[in-house]
Amino acid sequence: MPTVRLSGKTLSANESVERSLRAKLLFLIYNAGWDINNASGKEQITLSNIEKKIIESDCFVFTPGASLEDLFKAVSIFVGYQTIDQNLSGKPTVILNSDASWDPLFDVLSHLGKMGTVKQDYREFLLLANSPEEVLARLDSAKDQELPDAGREEVDDPEMPTSDTPPPSDFLGNVCVFCSATLEDPGYIADGEELGRILAKNKFGCVSGAGKSGIMGAVVRGSVESGGWTAGSNVPHIIKLEGLPAGLSRFWLRPDIYTRMEVMIENSDAFVIFPGGAGTVQELLALLIFLEQGDDLMKGKPVIIFNRLDEEGRGFWDPLITLLGNYCQPDEFRIAQSLPEIQRLIAGALQPA
Repeated sequence: MPTVRLSGKTLSANESVERSLRAKLLFLIYNAGWDINNASGKEQITLSNIEKKIIESDCFVFTPGASLEDLFKAVSIFVGYQTIDQNLSGKPTVILNSDASWDPLFDVLSHLGKMGTVKQDYREFLLLANSPEEVLARLDSAKDQELPDAGREEVDDPEMPTSDTPPPSDFLGNVCVFCSATLEDPGYIADGEELGRILAKNKFGCVSGAGKSGIMGAVVRGSVESGGWTAGSNVPHIIKLEGLPAGLSRFWLRPDIYTRMEVMIENSDAFVIFPGGAGTVQELLALLIFLEQGDDLMKGKPVIIFNRLDEEGRGFWDPLITLLGNYCQPDEFRIAQSLPEIQRLIAGALQPA
């Protein structure tokens, strides 16, 4: 019997309409011959077991009342579709959005499409429904169809880095930069290279997703060319799409995007969120969830969102910052509009007084 992984918060007893909606959804799915793995919303996210849950499931359904954890899970699945994760092959995702609680996330993904960091139409991968009956219809129509082509091509298999150089004895800590490996905007490429140089010159290690192109490649290049200690992590199926940069001091090969994030978070002392796509949103949401859970992985580690304004006064991450205002406390992340401001915030957090 195929298994639906159902995600959504546990609803309180006085929310009778929403409880009835969820009960109807469960009834319809079960009667259609699906087994149901019903997440109550009480489970804490751990990066080490998400891929296992994906492997065990045949499709994914998200209910109204989107929580931060739900947003993370849905974006993670979308990133898996984008990067041609074979464990998601033939596994559709349906989002029941009858309360419009998912709209802010869709606004973010639409915005990233306009900015060029999301090449796919999210609506072809995250199937929307407004009623339990429509959820079932979506599942029925999708289960016998392949997902749309993500439009990605493999590069030549790169040689895996073999160096494992420890950080310099006088370094002050590692700064992880989450960013796009596809955006080639000259201004942001220049910003990325300059940030890499700033980190190296101020004795900060640079940790990244070890992508060769886009802003990610620029950050690594700036650090390496300035003599900085530069580490990164990537996974086999993404390496085939993006390649690997030259000059890494240390490289962590991981089997999936979740353990990749985990090793990057474990080995970093601060985080900078540069312009990026759905993968960057996924990484930021993971950081904020761990902060809210009080996870030791994030203890004392600042999160800085780089949101440089354009000529019309708009920032790249404006829609995402609006979304986060519905879920996060003001002190859980900082916003910087310039590289000197990023440098000041990092120094204030990591440099000795």
